[in-house]
Amino acid sequence: MGDTRSEADAKLDEALEETFPASDPPANTVETGTRTGTEEPSRPPVTDNPARHRFEATLNGETAFLLYGRTHDTLTLIHTEVPPAFRGRHMGDALVEAALKDARSSGLRVVAVCPFVKAYLQKHPIG
Repeated sequence: MGDTRSEADAKLDEALEETFPASDPPANTVETGTRTGTEEPSRPPVTDNPARHRFEATLNGETAFLLYGRTHDTLTLIHTEVPPAFRGRHMGDALVEAALKDARSSGLRVVAVCPFVKAYLQKHPIG
């Protein structure tokens, strides 16, 4: 017996191969991390508010902050709070980065108490 596939089946197989070329871009999923081409929303600037012992950023009347304690040689990062209005802007990261930059420029040792700061430091070790 010869090939039992019909000519129509052969054409269908050929069409399927052309439909899914290897050069197609991957799907935009959490796993692939592929961006859709849209830019990230801008982040408001982070400032140090020594009177309230926190680094903070304000957007539309809401404030994200990283509460700290400071001594002559340490900067203790206590609590991070980011309101829903800041979602998608990586404001928590920006707050921690500002605190670390300040500690570095002041020659302070960083003590991480806040779970968010601890997780950030695990992902971005200080070098």
